[in-house]
Amino acid sequence: MEQLPIITLTTDFSCRKPLAGIMKGVILNINPSANIVDITHAISPQNIMETAFILEMIYAAFPHKTIHVVVVDPGVGSERRPLLVATDHHYFIGPDNGVFTRIYNLSESLQVVHITAEHYFLPERSSTFHGRDIFAPVAAWFSKGIDISKFGDSITDYVTIPIPFPMTPSPGSIEGEIIYVDGFGNLITNISDKKIYDLYRESQSRMIKVLVGGREAPFKKYYAEAEDKELHSLINSFGYLEIFVNSRSASSDYDLKVGDKVEVVLT
Repeated sequence: MEQLPIITLTTDFSCRKPLAGIMKGVILNINPSANIVDITHAISPQNIMETAFILEMIYAAFPHKTIHVVVVDPGVGSERRPLLVATDHHYFIGPDNGVFTRIYNLSESLQVVHITAEHYFLPERSSTFHGRDIFAPVAAWFSKGIDISKFGDSITDYVTIPIPFPMTPSPGSIEGEIIYVDGFGNLITNISDKKIYDLYRESQSRMIKVLVGGREAPFKKYYAEAEDKELHSLINSFGYLEIFVNSRSASSDYDLKVGDKVEVVLT
């Protein structure tokens, strides 16, 4: 049985506005067979870095050939380009503002197309809602099997943003930072389990100390293992070091935010 085309939506529109629903209507008018999945419409307003991280977390959970539409677009109406990105197994549609930076870094096979074929846009377009007028209709037409080459020419000068990577300032330590605060106030860092494992292999120690905001966050295997309301840390389901307070917000309780430094030390 042939799989129905899947189109995901990731935006900063919020759930109180009808914008995402309007995009769905546009898609279904063009391709009624499309299977539309909401990833989130609660991206922090205009937060390109957060969007890039969310895309890295979610895309691989979907079947091959899924089309991921992203509308976090502070440059809407400007000269920034609309893009259609083809990777090893997935497609991405959205603005050329760096939201796909992590996808570019993860892909072995990559084709980035500047969308210029305006006959795939809505006939009447505004300068403030390209999600409806450009990205949604392009996704819908592309989901009908139209070849990627019909949408525009490939480019190599697409925009990327600086991605903060952890460092090893001295043997036996990793210095990273908080890159995302989730809806529970948990703090996701850019320190991966692989990075910590590599550190282990270079040392005889098997004890790790996690430091954030001048405080120690003892390492746990799961949330409920922390019985107090102090800072703790664990490796989350996406393979990143996460700082948390059990059943509370680590961000609010300890005034911690994106960009704050986190250190892992072997003792």
